[in-house]
Parts: sequence; C-alpha cells; structure tokens
Amino acid sequence: MVKKRFIDLSHTIEDGLITYKGLPAPLICDFLSREESRKHYEEGTEFQIGKIEMVSNTGTYVDVPFHRYSEGKDLTEVTIDKLAGLEGLLIHIEEGIKEIGEQYFTGLDLQGKAVLVQTGWDKHWNTDQYFENHPYLTEGAAKLLAEKKAALVGIDSVNIDDTSVNSRPVHSTLLAEEIVIAEHLCNLEALTGKEFHFYGVPPKVKGFGTFPVRAFAELK
Repeated sequence: MVKKRFIDLSHTIEDGLITYKGLPAPLICDFLSREESRKHYEEGTEFQIGKIEMVSNTGTYVDVPFHRYSEGKDLTEVTIDKLAGLEGLLIHIEEGIKEIGEQYFTGLDLQGKAVLVQTGWDKHWNTDQYFENHPYLTEGAAKLLAEKKAALVGIDSVNIDDTSVNSRPVHSTLLAEEIVIAEHLCNLEALTGKEFHFYGVPPKVKGFGTFPVRAFAELK
C-alpha cells in the first residue's frame, strides 16, 4: 500500500497572535485545567478542556460568499466539494512583484481547480512587514479567474486584495461567483513541480462567512 503524502499549508494559531492588523488576537486558555479536573474524576484520570476567544479572521482561513454578501452562502451552505479534494494548480510569483495581474493566469486550465498563488510573503508571518506592501491580485486577475471558473483561489499573503485602498474588488468578484478564497497560506514552495489536491475545510458555523482551516495538500 502506497503511503499518502501531505504538506501542511497552515500557520499555527496561538495566544496573542495578530493575523490582520486592527483585529484582536485570539485568547487561548484552559476552561478546565488538568489540575482542576482531578477534583471530578477518580485518581489517575484527568482531562483538559480548552477555551478560545477569537475573530473568525484568524490564522489561515477561508472566505465564502457570506463574508462579502448578506445573501451569500455561509459556512454551513458551501458544500464540501468546494473545499476538499480539489485539483491544485500552483502559480509562482517572483519575489518583489506586488501587483499580480491576469497575465499570470492567461491560457491556463483553471476550471474547477484550487489556484494557489505563491509569493513567498509567508516568510514575513508574525512580523510588522507582513502587513505592509504585500502582494495582491488585481481586479482583472479576479475577473479572469471567475470567467475560467476556478473553484478556489488562495494566496500566502495577508490579503488577496490591495489593502492600501478601501475597495475589495477581488473579494467582490470571486465571492459573487461562489469561488472560495483562502488567505494566509504558507509552505506553498513545497508544492513546486508537484501534482496535488487541496483541502481547506472549516467547521459548519451558521451565520459565518470566514473561519480558520487546517489547509493542506495531498500529493498525487
């Protein structure tokens, strides 16, 4: 039996981590500590129950239509086939390129695929540099991805849109077509030259349009 190979594409969520400047960091602690649990069970038996308080835009996460549109599908309505087992396509962007236009996707077979944009920006994760002058997709790129019917578009940057302005045309374009967005990916360079399937499944939370995922690739 051939052993399956996986590559983790997710950042670690930890107490105090800032994912997006202006949003609060998660608070992670014990709800029931092991020491406290010993009072409730027989000798030699103990448990830990954790507690986390966080905004949905924490760590590596996916955006679904409800994030942008009040009538769009939320996390409970987006089907698993939109999030798991997607044939992957890696788009490598050279370091120093900030604006990622449609020319990087022209002529490619994008239909039904998880299109992952590797910029190398994840090397700045958990630093001030991560939030400044990051790479992003243009509206033209988003329109082409929508026209070619990509299933999911991911990036290893702080945002798939240009955050130096208040508009969000890439989110607006992709989510209007029910194309899932994955942000804050990492380790995409490990997929260079490889064929893979992408997975990024959040829990079924009603009324949410964003949530962290354990994103990973299964190598073929």
